[in-house]
Amino acid sequence: MERFDIRSIIDGYSQGYFLMSEGDGHPIEWYYTNERTLIPLDDHFRYPKSLQRAINQNRFEVRIDSAFEQVVEGCADRETTWISNELRTLYFNLHQAGWAHSFETWQGDKLAGGILGIAIRGVFIGESMFFKIPEGSKVAMVKLVEHLRSRGYSLFDAQLMNPHLARFGAYEIDDQSYQNLLQKALTKPCVFV
Repeated sequence: MERFDIRSIIDGYSQGYFLMSEGDGHPIEWYYTNERTLIPLDDHFRYPKSLQRAINQNRFEVRIDSAFEQVVEGCADRETTWISNELRTLYFNLHQAGWAHSFETWQGDKLAGGILGIAIRGVFIGESMFFKIPEGSKVAMVKLVEHLRSRGYSLFDAQLMNPHLARFGAYEIDDQSYQNLLQKALTKPCVFV
């Protein structure tokens, strides 16, 4: 893992690259996509009306970084996962250094869901999300967008499109547009926590 020191990782993400693995026993590799998926932080952000009920009922409490390791484990707990054991260790190191964060929803003492991400100045890079209680990760997404807005973030990079993200108004942009937004966001002195 020596080729992935904290500084080189943050430099890579600051250029638009992201890390993935094919799973345990496979190397961690840098990836780049020319069609970047963003979560809007303006009024284009949306979510299913059915979710408003869960939000209005205050069924979930939001916490940041209170169960980072559990969120990483939850994100990796799939039949096939790109979050290898080595990548988990790397996320823990990034978390210890103040770069990687977990944005969590809780029901009482149960972790309901969460989002794993990396925050660099005015950019939040969403790495993965999971839920254990229905609506847990969706409410986390809504509350995370509110949090990023309140902290002055200008870019929420979700990397790759999927149908779940599309329901929140996620959209794809070309590489040049992405790079312009990325470089502008990196000039902002935002603090995640």
